[in-house]
Amino acid sequence: MDNKSDDLVRENELVARNVRRFRLERAMSLGELARRSGLSKQTLSKIEQGSGNPTVETLSLLGAALDMPARRLLTEWGTPVYVQRHDEGEWSGAQHWSERLLDETYGSGYVRTLLLRLERGRRESEAVDPHAPGTLHHLYVITGKLRTGPLNEPVDLAAGDFARFPGDVPHRMVCLGERVTAHMVTTIPQVRRIAPTVTRGGAPGER
Repeated sequence: MDNKSDDLVRENELVARNVRRFRLERAMSLGELARRSGLSKQTLSKIEQGSGNPTVETLSLLGAALDMPARRLLTEWGTPVYVQRHDEGEWSGAQHWSERLLDETYGSGYVRTLLLRLERGRRESEAVDPHAPGTLHHLYVITGKLRTGPLNEPVDLAAGDFARFPGDVPHRMVCLGERVTAHMVTTIPQVRRIAPTVTRGGAPGER
């Protein structure tokens, strides 16, 4: 498979994750999304499985049905864990300032910024409960070492490392030394709920 084909597969997988995620966040069935978008359930099923190849027009219809810009369907919302090691980042700037881009995500909603300090003693078996759907943690380690991330995909980070991972699944924060200090930003998107359509004498979404 050539690079162009690889890119197409990754893009289709990204759209599949996003369509399913946003549909479930809105408590919308596949049939209801089909009704709102004008697309068939078979087409939507293929898209959510990553086997479809949606056109720009299809993405536009899906965006309108989900009440969001179509470009959000092509934006990574943090499902995979992303790690940038301290020696991988690139610095750019002018004579008296420089910056290192850690990550970029699209969205709006609640943003919480804090300094996190952990000390040895927290048991690794302790898990942090899932937060609201769509929650992302963006964590930069200032000093020390820690293990963090989803329970099934933990990563070990040291000073200067950065990770972005979903906070809407069980995850952990474990100090691997005497103490760790980190800067963490938590983002929780504003989800506009779309009530299911109820017709007289029928179930939600049925005609």
